[in-house]
Amino acid sequence: MKQTIKILTIYFHSKNADEYLIKDRLEQLRCHFTWTLLIEDTEIPDLENRVLEEIQFLDTKYNVGIHNLLAYVQHLKDQNEEALKSLKEAEDLIQQEHANQPDLRSLVTWGNYAWVYYHMGRLAETQTYLDKVENTCAKFANPSCYRMECPEMDCEEGWALLKCGGKNYERAKACFEKALEADPENPESSTGYAITLFRPGQLYIATEKRKNGFSLCPLRQAIRLNPEDAYIKALLALKLQDVGHEAEGEKYIEEALTSKSSQTYVWRYAAKFYRRKGSLDEALRLLKKALQATPASSFLHHQMGICYRNQMIQIKQATNNQPRGLNGEKINRLVQLAIEQFQKTLQLKPTFKLAYIDLAEMYAEMGLHRKAEDTFQEVLDMKNTEELQQIHYHYGRFQEFHNKSEDKAITQYLKGLKIEKMSSTREKLLNALEKLAKKRLQQNVHIVQSFSLLGLVHKEKGEVRKALECYERALRLATGLNPELF
Repeated sequence: MKQTIKILTIYFHSKNADEYLIKDRLEQLRCHFTWTLLIEDTEIPDLENRVLEEIQFLDTKYNVGIHNLLAYVQHLKDQNEEALKSLKEAEDLIQQEHANQPDLRSLVTWGNYAWVYYHMGRLAETQTYLDKVENTCAKFANPSCYRMECPEMDCEEGWALLKCGGKNYERAKACFEKALEADPENPESSTGYAITLFRPGQLYIATEKRKNGFSLCPLRQAIRLNPEDAYIKALLALKLQDVGHEAEGEKYIEEALTSKSSQTYVWRYAAKFYRRKGSLDEALRLLKKALQATPASSFLHHQMGICYRNQMIQIKQATNNQPRGLNGEKINRLVQLAIEQFQKTLQLKPTFKLAYIDLAEMYAEMGLHRKAEDTFQEVLDMKNTEELQQIHYHYGRFQEFHNKSEDKAITQYLKGLKIEKMSSTREKLLNALEKLAKKRLQQNVHIVQSFSLLGLVHKEKGEVRKALECYERALRLATGLNPELF
């Protein structure tokens, strides 16, 4: 009996030691399981849908990475058998797309295989793939047994980070930059880098106009290296529109629309281009075509909602904000259509922060102030949101113009201003505070507070002399001013 216990003890000790060694080796790998991809649980359904859309509708030479990402998402959903099938598809694509360097290009896929098998408790298969990685690292004389440092790996990591949302963009950018340092003319790295710069660019439009569009050059470079890529042409068109070159941008849009490549993606970005141009009927036509192919796209439903909202604004402007009769009915119908589209957007992607703002504003337009308030509170309660500055700005607008509460509006504008982030929203916050401060001074109310606010605005704009003048006036008035004026 004692001998049996001793044998079992040795067996389990040996088994635990093996597992420990395997886990240590797994953590050295460069793959989706070790890249710390920031994905919230509520984002997984939308991410999976976008990955499947890309596999089906985006014509690209770089499909291996998206199958690897799909496998990782399937693992997150406890669908490890499905993940193995996706990894097999990635393996098959490697033979087609990278037949000249299959071992090097297989490292991420083998790493993912190893991790999936490990989570399934199949340690023999795990070790098999660890051995494949080790042999390839040795073949390329890599210093590490299980971790390859090369531009191809940097590029693959960049794509994975890019696809997983805004919280990962800065790291994605760094990965592509590192890859391009080693291989500046690489078409895949150039495309990834250009897309990464394009994605968060909407927050920096004002800055880019002053810099003549810092992301234009990478997009032009990507097109030079990938001349048949209609998707990149559509992105370049939008960036040109951002920096005031709409006519040139439209040429790229027209060129992209004549291509059969990535049609569904071209339609969605062409729709955005025409929506921003003011051609709302054309934008809606293209969005409806794209929705027929990808009905579960949160992006498309959001764009539809914005188009309906903008049509409502056009009618208001044409009637000097006094729509009557048929125009009033059209506005109500358009607002309702916008609400339906924004609601659908949030059903598909509950973490789509800007869609909450749009929905709340449409509720306010309908006079549903309680619903608008609840919607703003819902998005404000979300933690670590990159769009917090925009949320405070729009919530302040809601308080100022719908709830008629200037004090609450100022509170929101100041909260937004405290977020140290250079963006077009920051300029809007400063302008909103400046208008409110000047309005109150004209009305001769809250004088000290208003001069202080005006001083803050000038300080933030770099207008030091004007800021000092406002602060000095506020201090002088505060020493003997009637308290009722505060």
